[in-house]
Amino acid sequence: MCAVSYEKQNQIATITIQQPPMNALSRAVLNDLNDCLDQIEADQDIKVVVIQGEGDHFSAGADIKEFMTISDKKAYQKLSEQALKVFDRIEYFSNPVIAAIRGAALGGGLELAMACHMRIVTKHATLGLPEINLGLIPGYGGTRRLPLLVGFPKASEMILTGETVNGETAEWLGLANQAVEEAHLHRETLALAEKIAQKSKPAIHSALQLLSSQKFRHEQDREVEAQAFAQMFESEDSKEGLNAFLEKRSPVFRDR
Repeated sequence: MCAVSYEKQNQIATITIQQPPMNALSRAVLNDLNDCLDQIEADQDIKVVVIQGEGDHFSAGADIKEFMTISDKKAYQKLSEQALKVFDRIEYFSNPVIAAIRGAALGGGLELAMACHMRIVTKHATLGLPEINLGLIPGYGGTRRLPLLVGFPKASEMILTGETVNGETAEWLGLANQAVEEAHLHRETLALAEKIAQKSKPAIHSALQLLSSQKFRHEQDREVEAQAFAQMFESEDSKEGLNAFLEKRSPVFRDR
């Protein structure tokens, strides 16, 4: 069974992360997500893409259990680079991509959502970059994308405290386009997708290309982020944070 699937309805493709209950972003998920993008890109009929998570959550982030199986710094950097490559591809995808978010969009899950062009969230969804609570840092583009969406001061607060916001606050901050009731998420996301799909495809592509050109994209920044992310795994605090997470206890950091 694939970790990610997609279905096409009219001119809208819906990608679903199928790793419930939390839809963790393992290497298999990233590979399958990239494969889905290949298939969608080859289908000239598709105009809009929706990304969602199966079940109660969008994605609670990277697969922590998978982290614990990695012992080599270069492997951590390679994992970060893999995610950054896929998420950058989404950000600069030729078709607009909408994230439909319910439940948790945390860590890598929020980084995936921020790579999308638009985000529809439920009012009680939970969004944040809590990596610092594990002695780590966002490694999938969060330090670059969050400031562009909510501003540098609020992004600094969210990343350095690890605190989360709900869907209504995310809309107020500009992190989400719209916060809706849980029961209306699919309907409202589809309504936005259909509204865009009614437009001319060449015009959609041209407008999206111009919008994307306003962003600052530097390959060097991606490499620096991947290296910094990998470096964190060599600290004693990161090992303590990861073990504490798996053991469901509060970590005791020693600042080393």
